[in-house]
Amino acid sequence: MSGGIGLALRQVHYENRAFWRNPAAAFFTFVFPLMFMVIFNVLFGGLGRGSSSASQFYTPTLIVFSVITATFTNIAMSVTMARDEGVLKRVRGTPLPAWAFLAGRVLHAILIAALLVMIISAFGAILYQVRFPWERLPAVVATLAVGAATFSSLGLALTGVIPNGDAAPAVVNATILPLEFISNIFIDMRQAPGWLNSVSEIFPVRHFADAMLALWNPTTAGSGFAPGDLLVIAGWGVAGLLLALRFFSWEPRIS
Repeated sequence: MSGGIGLALRQVHYENRAFWRNPAAAFFTFVFPLMFMVIFNVLFGGLGRGSSSASQFYTPTLIVFSVITATFTNIAMSVTMARDEGVLKRVRGTPLPAWAFLAGRVLHAILIAALLVMIISAFGAILYQVRFPWERLPAVVATLAVGAATFSSLGLALTGVIPNGDAAPAVVNATILPLEFISNIFIDMRQAPGWLNSVSEIFPVRHFADAMLALWNPTTAGSGFAPGDLLVIAGWGVAGLLLALRFFSWEPRIS
């Protein structure tokens, strides 16, 4: 088992080298959230949000967006494309354990997500004076860890229904973008119709965003832990893991 862990860590190193050797993908992974923050603050900076400014809203929600992009979106697309290119099938014929290969991909995605969290937090603090909630750091770390693990498992689960690599971007974006628009990430849902809020609260994106918003809200009392939201997110993570174990395929799909 210890040897497998070492191989998984080496796979993380390989994934990291491959990621940074694709400068276009790396550039947009890190620039898009910052670009959205600037645009949203320009568009909505003058709008009233109760006791919170636009930057106070968009700093934690774009952190959620970045974590989902780095884990769910990245894993679902890259693993599907690797499957269709025969990479996954060849991996099964090597001494590298299958779980170590996937663990390396997931761990690398989580590391990229962690780096994005730090960059966006610093960006919000420096440009918009959005204070990082250091006094609630354990709750921040726990929420991010549960969210990253959940969306990684859901990304692996989604590969089971993506027919081929060409369809991966369309299927992934069609799955996640509508949820992000109705889940307190791009739009403040306090003014949305009640039925739309009820729909969004079924899915983990909304609970992830709500938990992070509460952590960044200066008026939040206590440790900041949101057990109800974390339970829903974790429940989706377990469901995603079970679906991945049942439907994940190492073989290219035959069209």
